[in-house]
Amino acid sequence: MDAVLADALLSQCPDWGAWLRAVCGEEGALTLERAEALRFLLERATRVGPRNRGEEAQRAARELALHRCLPALLSGSGVPAAERPEGWRRFVTAAGGALRSCVLVCGPRLAERLAGEVLETCAGIETWQMEGSVEVLCAAAPWLEDPALLRRTVAASLKLLRGEGEDEQEEEKALLVGGRLLPALGRNGAALSLIWEGLVLSPLADTPRVNRTLLVLSALSDVLFPRLDGVTDGEAASLLDARLSYKFWEVVQKGLSDSDALCRKRARYLLKKAVDVSDKVALECRCSMENGNGSYLFWWCAEKKDQFTQFWENYVLIMETLEGNQIHVIKPVLPKLNSLYELAISEGKGCWMFHPSWHMCIYKRMFESENKTLAKESVIHFLEIWQRKCLPSSQGFSEFVIGPLMDALSESSLYSRVSGQIMGTCPPLGIILQNFMATFFTSLPESEKSTFLLKFIQKMSNRHWCAIPVLFLSMALAHIPQCRALDSKGLLALRNVLQCTMITHQILLRGAAQCFLLKAAIHLIDTEKVSLSDISNFITYLKPEESLGRKTALWTMLCDWLHVNDKYFQKTLNCEVPQDKTALSVYVQLLVEDYLKTSLTNSDCLPEWFDAKRVATMILLAADVEEIRHTYNSTERIGLKVLLNPLLDVLLKLGTNPYISSLKVDKSLQLLLKIMQTCSIKTSKPEVVFLQKSIMLATESILDFLLRKLTANELNVMTHLEHCNLYLQVLSELINFYSASGWRKGQFLCTFVSSLINTSLYNLQEIRDGEVLLKQIQKVVSLAALKVVCEIMDQNPDLQLQFLPAVNSLKTAIFSTQLNHVLKKPNSVEQQSSVEEAASHEGWGKIVARYIHDQWVCLRSVLNNYQNLSKDKHVEQHFYDVQDYKRMLQSALEAITILPSDHVLPVFHCMKIFVSKLMESSESLCIEAFEMSWKIIFSLSNTQLIFWPNLKAFIQLVFDPEILVTAARFSSETYLKIKEIMFQMIELSSTKTGIFNVLVSHCCQSWLFPPSGEITTVENAFSNAGNYIELLIEACLFGTIFRRDQRLVQEVYAFVEHLGDQCSANVVTERDDHYVRVCAIKFICLLDESNKQHKKFIGDFVMKLLDKGELMSKSKVRYYVNSLQHRIENRLWQTLLVLFPKLDEDLLSRIVDRILQAGHNNNQASVKYLIEWNIILILHKFPHFLQKFWNCFNYDEDQFKTSICTFLAVLSHFDIILQNTSEKISTLKKALIVVLQWCFHHNFSIRLYALIALKKIWGMCKASHVNDFDTLTSIIECSLNQVELMHGTGNAKKNWQRIQKHFFFEYFHPLKDYCLETIFYTLPRLSETPEEEWISLSKFTAFRDIPLSSTFPSCHSQTTLLDLKPNDWTQQDIGLNLAEPSNERRWVNVQKKIIPCKASAPDLDLELIFQDRATKLGKSNRKLIVVASLIDKPTNLGGLCRTCEIFGVSALTVSNLHYINDKQFQHLSVSAEQWLSVIEVKPFQLIEYLEQKKTEGYFIIGVEQTAKSCNLMEYCFPEKSLLLLGNEHEGIPANVIQHLDTCVEIPQQGVIRSLNVHVSGALLIWEYTRQQMAKEKEQRQNV
Repeated sequence: MDAVLADALLSQCPDWGAWLRAVCGEEGALTLERAEALRFLLERATRVGPRNRGEEAQRAARELALHRCLPALLSGSGVPAAERPEGWRRFVTAAGGALRSCVLVCGPRLAERLAGEVLETCAGIETWQMEGSVEVLCAAAPWLEDPALLRRTVAASLKLLRGEGEDEQEEEKALLVGGRLLPALGRNGAALSLIWEGLVLSPLADTPRVNRTLLVLSALSDVLFPRLDGVTDGEAASLLDARLSYKFWEVVQKGLSDSDALCRKRARYLLKKAVDVSDKVALECRCSMENGNGSYLFWWCAEKKDQFTQFWENYVLIMETLEGNQIHVIKPVLPKLNSLYELAISEGKGCWMFHPSWHMCIYKRMFESENKTLAKESVIHFLEIWQRKCLPSSQGFSEFVIGPLMDALSESSLYSRVSGQIMGTCPPLGIILQNFMATFFTSLPESEKSTFLLKFIQKMSNRHWCAIPVLFLSMALAHIPQCRALDSKGLLALRNVLQCTMITHQILLRGAAQCFLLKAAIHLIDTEKVSLSDISNFITYLKPEESLGRKTALWTMLCDWLHVNDKYFQKTLNCEVPQDKTALSVYVQLLVEDYLKTSLTNSDCLPEWFDAKRVATMILLAADVEEIRHTYNSTERIGLKVLLNPLLDVLLKLGTNPYISSLKVDKSLQLLLKIMQTCSIKTSKPEVVFLQKSIMLATESILDFLLRKLTANELNVMTHLEHCNLYLQVLSELINFYSASGWRKGQFLCTFVSSLINTSLYNLQEIRDGEVLLKQIQKVVSLAALKVVCEIMDQNPDLQLQFLPAVNSLKTAIFSTQLNHVLKKPNSVEQQSSVEEAASHEGWGKIVARYIHDQWVCLRSVLNNYQNLSKDKHVEQHFYDVQDYKRMLQSALEAITILPSDHVLPVFHCMKIFVSKLMESSESLCIEAFEMSWKIIFSLSNTQLIFWPNLKAFIQLVFDPEILVTAARFSSETYLKIKEIMFQMIELSSTKTGIFNVLVSHCCQSWLFPPSGEITTVENAFSNAGNYIELLIEACLFGTIFRRDQRLVQEVYAFVEHLGDQCSANVVTERDDHYVRVCAIKFICLLDESNKQHKKFIGDFVMKLLDKGELMSKSKVRYYVNSLQHRIENRLWQTLLVLFPKLDEDLLSRIVDRILQAGHNNNQASVKYLIEWNIILILHKFPHFLQKFWNCFNYDEDQFKTSICTFLAVLSHFDIILQNTSEKISTLKKALIVVLQWCFHHNFSIRLYALIALKKIWGMCKASHVNDFDTLTSIIECSLNQVELMHGTGNAKKNWQRIQKHFFFEYFHPLKDYCLETIFYTLPRLSETPEEEWISLSKFTAFRDIPLSSTFPSCHSQTTLLDLKPNDWTQQDIGLNLAEPSNERRWVNVQKKIIPCKASAPDLDLELIFQDRATKLGKSNRKLIVVASLIDKPTNLGGLCRTCEIFGVSALTVSNLHYINDKQFQHLSVSAEQWLSVIEVKPFQLIEYLEQKKTEGYFIIGVEQTAKSCNLMEYCFPEKSLLLLGNEHEGIPANVIQHLDTCVEIPQQGVIRSLNVHVSGALLIWEYTRQQMAKEKEQRQNV
């Protein structure tokens, strides 16, 4: 009607100006209503034709455009601010439509005028104003002809598209330009080439973002490709073919792997559009890379149409499937990825037809998936493809490996083990990665290998990697076949990777990565392009304490490599190499000489340690290489003499030449220190012996120099304290070096120590507080020297320095010194102090802390040298009453509060002595000491280096045997405080492994093997085991359950350890293992049951274990397999099994009932075996307990019918039980009677166990010739024969065969297999407990803190059980109690599949009922038709068919009846198609079918989201409804929507755009059914 009225108005008023002015109004801004009316009238007017477009019409249209529409659109005056943005968008649409009509009337002049004005005002405007400007340009774009204006317009549009900011407003502007303006400009043939150039062909820095570029390209897709229906968009469009542009395909590929789903969808659309056009055009089209060589980015030709079609269809299918991000959906499609390789590679030429970058897009998309399982699958698929297919080489693959693949490999979770893989084996990805690197690197052309390897290593150093990925990437590098591919630049990159590995705190993994990186360097270095200087720099970054330790296999490998390649290194030296020398020895000689070359100027700063470490390492390497050279041939050995001569020259002059440069002296001492620290003195190699002799010659000179420096007041500024540390380290290392090699003290050493002590004591006593800085520094140096002397006496008692007279003076001075004496900070204003010295006072606090620390070290040393203080006269005179001890302990508490955490260690050592003396007299002070110490330890738990030494000292303090005995004797508050700290440490150990290990190890050692060894001391010490029995119980039941990430680290730890000596990190690195249970079990094994004290402890321990087990059983009736409760109960019964040999008859008589009662509990399989084993051993050792065992079969059957299998399993080993029984015949008869009653039980599992026992016992009867069973004989024989000949349709016979092969019945021997290995490793492994519960025998032997008992069996006497694998048998016990539940009320919520009551009938009539129902399908009560002719997936159709049948839909239409025979359809429909009317309606027949149903009175309802769709919650379904469902991807076609009566949409709350079509249909079908049922109910109520 609107169109009729508009045509009538226009026919009656031909004057454009008149009716335009009437509609616009004379004054004011153009309103929304007027704009919409103008658009409608102008569109109707322009359709009439050119006869109404005279000058008058053009003038009116120009006036309307320039004076009304343009200002309104640019200023936004047509819509009030309150109505924005909805009202503004309507206004822009209406005014823009009016403008387009005006431009259509006026032509290019008006269009250019509009564009010019807009371009002047579009910069810096708001987003809503930009909408108006864009609409004006969209109206003018098709008519622009001026080239300059076109370039300006396109340039401005592209600038806005690129965007200068990252805010939301700029993004909206860019999307507005890309979605509206540029597509409109693209319709202008002259502008299209400019847009194409700016979007695709411009340099990379000038191109817009991928998502914006794809937005424009997808909007212009109709003009980017050749057209078959004639060119209508200008000559430029006909000349443009995007398929021929490699940059176009690069944009598409970037879009396919972009993180934005919409961007990926647009890229797929362009790809499908190009393929579709190519198929229709049917002309050959090829697009190569920029260089024009190699494979094609796009190729199409008619001859290979089928092959190319299959390639692109598979490609698009894979990319669309990946949008689901679900591994169970994607995994079936992955084989098509293999077919892509086959289709993309030319069989004849063996080269790529399609560029491999297409495959890389798929992998990149999968690598970046949030689904880690998909990411792992895709990485493994990519790596394995090189093992299965010989793929041609391509530069694209190398770039992909270095880029996206390495990014994906940085995820630690990818390196987890697969199910069933044994702990300690290499994860699958690690093995595959090694094979890939070897295969891929070998396949590269020789010219590309070095470049690829360099980029690969640089990528490893360019980002922060976790320890696990670095380890496996380093291992992969080390497994590349030997090749000379790394030059000095590559070695530098490897060094950078080494530095990256130092970041991780996981020392073992860090050390292992260093080992593999060095192996990689050895295999891959081009020795002709790398100098020894480069190699020495690289080696220096390896830590000797973590990887490159001397005597390790890695050190030997490095020496061999240096020896073999020595001839190549000669070329890189700048000097001649004599024939009797190696290039390495010449280089090291030059290196030492160059290192010691210094200027004569002195420096207060200590040189860097790197150079000293480098030179020391190379000296020892050269010495070991010389040893290899001497072994291989008879040439004269050079040895260390030439290499050490420059150093020895300096060292020999230290004591006599005071004019040597201080820098040279410092570097010499640094080098000497590093050599002694790096060199292993446990070997007797000639090089080591020579080193000892050489340094021995210079020892007196070195000691003279040290004495002068430490006592002559030459160290008097703060920077000299670094020199002091160096000198004292050299002194300590020098004496330790020779003491370990068997050197004894001489007169010179005694003189040195005495002089050092006396001078240091003098300085400490004479220098008063408040002195100038140099005096204070001398005081610090003197105390530091005394500290080192004390440490030397502790570490080298064989030198007997403690008997020197000066040492007595030292003791006296230490005991008379005021502890915690704080040095006062010197005055910063001193007449002779420099500016630098005053500035250095800022570090005075560290100096004071060091000074106090050294005081406590000296005190600790003196106290530790005398176990009994009262026996030493120099000590006795100072500590004679409790008040002195109390004063010292208070000073210790003050010290731990003021000292930094890394300085409190010696204070803890001293507190141990003080607390032991004050336990009775000053209990509160001791408790305070414990509390303060524990707070410090707890605060250090996140540190790595200083935590463990302080923890050990704290444990020695609190858990000292004497302190524990005293605390327990009086049951005081101290006793409770110690137990409180003990449980807090156990709790902390669950998050920081190793804490409980240190505690248990200390306690077990000190309780069993006290230091003094006296009988009273031993008894007192062991009494702590009973007083603190909870500690050992917790230790026996302890076990950490790791998080997933922690479990992964533990798995990799186990793998590295499993490498053994192959990885040198295992040799030089020590780490805290989980030896808590091992220590406690070894403690138990060492107990002597003949010892009264031990016997009492064993009784108490067993009782408390059983109490704990019963308490846990009461807390949960049922518990899950491998849960925490399951693991604890398993450990508990393992411990009881270990204790069994130590249990006497009296104790067993008290606990046998409790053990038997435990057999009635709902136990998991592993616990069940352990209980059965315990019972067998008890009955074997004490047969008179058999009557208690027989009573277990008399309990209420319903209550214990499942646990009775435990006791039947015991009877399967009745031959072991009868060994010590005197009345064998009567016992056999009793056993037969008991077992027979269970052979006829209704529970199948119980019958199986009873028959196993019956077979065993009956065999024993036959062997013993027991024949007086009368009628029972025939019954037993018949039962056993029947079960052996069983042949049913079920699994009865199979289960009987399996249970006989069960390890517990066929292979297990309770006596012969009794050992630690069976209890803690074999049995847990066979009962499928987690691997964390398996404790191998190697763990018991490796833990040496407690010796292994010589009387307790440790390993299998036979290997039958040990050789079994878990999959060799089927466990019958898991879930046994769930097979036949005894209480039906517990299972009322189990899901049940039911047949509707109207379909239920006796079996005989079932077929007739189904036939009758089939004949009545057309008379369904429901008048609902579901049309699914647009759906093409059998799975959706099958599920929909099932839903329709359940809810009584009258008919379901499909596009082809062949679908109902599809297996996927039938799998989901479950025969619903047999009871539902299924009609075939082809898609092209759909409109006709809908119109027919309309005539029958049906209301056509579409399930679609449209502008006017109804909410399902508000829609009322007519009785006769036809439900039309759209296609899975495209929905309902536009030409069908107009035939619908209405559209209904489902309200959504989430982010995903749409539901699955089957789910959508099911929701609407149910809503229709619900409404009809409600109406029927209401009608019945009204009647």
